[in-house]
Amino acid sequence: MKVAVGLSGGVDSSVAALLLKDAGHEVVGVTMKLWREGRYQGGARDACFGAGEELDIAQAAALAERLGIAYRAIDCADAYERDVLDYFRETSLAGRTPNPCVFCNARMKFGLLPRLARESGLDFEAFATGHYARIVRRGGRYAVQCAADAAKDQSYFLYRLSQEQLAHTLFPLGEHTKDEVRAFARAHGLGMADKPDSQDFYSGDRNELLGVADREGEVVDLAGRVLGRHRGYWRYTIGQRKGLGIAAPEPLYVVRIDACHNRVVLGGKDALCVRSFRVDEMNWMAQAETDAPLACRVKIRSTGAPRGPVTFQNGVCTAPDGLAGVAPGQSAVFYGADGEILCGGVIQ
Repeated sequence: MKVAVGLSGGVDSSVAALLLKDAGHEVVGVTMKLWREGRYQGGARDACFGAGEELDIAQAAALAERLGIAYRAIDCADAYERDVLDYFRETSLAGRTPNPCVFCNARMKFGLLPRLARESGLDFEAFATGHYARIVRRGGRYAVQCAADAAKDQSYFLYRLSQEQLAHTLFPLGEHTKDEVRAFARAHGLGMADKPDSQDFYSGDRNELLGVADREGEVVDLAGRVLGRHRGYWRYTIGQRKGLGIAAPEPLYVVRIDACHNRVVLGGKDALCVRSFRVDEMNWMAQAETDAPLACRVKIRSTGAPRGPVTFQNGVCTAPDGLAGVAPGQSAVFYGADGEILCGGVIQ
């Protein structure tokens, strides 16, 4: 099979390409060029978007040359600005918690990149990445399933992929652990075998991407009593405890962000617990769209195992035992008994 691999210059995508080549596939490599010098400052942290991209591209190109495969670095900077960074700004300034990686995957990595790769003259039947996830097909529908390595599972970030995208996608690392991947890279003499993982979507201060000046406002408790001041409500997220700068006899958490009144509302741990919340902008995977109740588990953050049991019906998630840290703007991803994604959407 002819397969295009999204190469990032990191160990995971490099091993994915090696595994596919060893399995007898005809492999080509593609990389998204996202960074433009002078547009943003960036930082020293390892991230998907930031300064130092040229080094990642050079490493990807070197791997392609070693494997003897065709390679393209494709300029996607304008589309990334429009589809990912504009979304990040709008969501943050609305007082919600954005999830840029989710939308980058669906719109850019598994959408724009394969399309532009074909337009550049590359011919391939499937697209592969170094994500830790699996794909299953049941009842004529495709779905992302949790990876074998639970600690590295990235299924949450992939829940918006369409049936068409999934039908032509491969995840070669889905059955492997991170330790196995690094060991494989060392055995094949790859210089990036011990390269650190990307820890964020942006290498610099996220506030730089917003392009707004600090806007001082009140930090209040649930009764409206002023506890302190903040420099911008968009610097906070639901469930946040650290960095509040508020002394209190008991731990306080961000329980609400009031963008209209430029307020950050704090409360105790009990105030974080919710038993129902609304989800929209749905994408359906293993489960075809339905009005019937779904008994399942849910992830409201990318880290940790799915939680539950919960019920999802008509856009409402009901959690009898309560869930802490439900943040509007983040994604709620609903999982079946075997770790397959049933559906997912954006928390309202």
